[in-house]
Amino acid sequence: MSECDTVKTALELGTTVPTEQNIAPMVLDRPVVVEGKYDKIKLSSIISSTVITTEGFAIFNSREKLALIRRLAKKNGIIVLTDSDGAGGVIRSHITSALPRDKVTHLYIPRIKGKERRKTSPSKAGVLGVEGIEAAKLRELLAPFAVGTAQPEAVKKPVTKADFYADGLSGVGGAEKMRDALAERFSLPPGMTPNALLSAINVIATRDEYAAAVAAIKSENKGNTD
Repeated sequence: MSECDTVKTALELGTTVPTEQNIAPMVLDRPVVVEGKYDKIKLSSIISSTVITTEGFAIFNSREKLALIRRLAKKNGIIVLTDSDGAGGVIRSHITSALPRDKVTHLYIPRIKGKERRKTSPSKAGVLGVEGIEAAKLRELLAPFAVGTAQPEAVKKPVTKADFYADGLSGVGGAEKMRDALAERFSLPPGMTPNALLSAINVIATRDEYAAAVAAIKSENKGNTD
């Protein structure tokens, strides 16, 4: 299957999926980009893989978020799964224009009239978004990109704000320079805020990888001052 502009809808797949209850989440071979937190929550019952939100149109003003998406797409590409309305199309186009075409796989949910339960009225387009689509349909849509089911593992210990402070990445002199050096090691842009960089690091790196990068930067800095 080509990664370039792949187009499928759940209705086109024509396969049946068992009831979602007690089905282990799938592990995908690439991250998924959706619009909002409720879309991400919905996918969490279906997959056990990285899901990034654009926070709606906020991605147009967030170079950090776009840089993170670029970084995540480097290996196997990304899946873009936005709503099937005008806004979803605009966001989809923005992401596509920022990445190599062979790194973007487009998946489309069916246009089903209705509204999500949490909303008091339908969207402007009057159709369901990702969060409103049945889990079974989303599972069918994402199944071609599954590499297996999630296995029990130790809870990942995240890098914290306290770690950033202790490692000289925030709240101290020279912190901005340290952050830029760390960002460069993980192919992220310079000038990221502490919070943005911390969020990105916790998505793309393990705690050990972070610690190794910080140690290498400090060693290089020491060598430059000797």
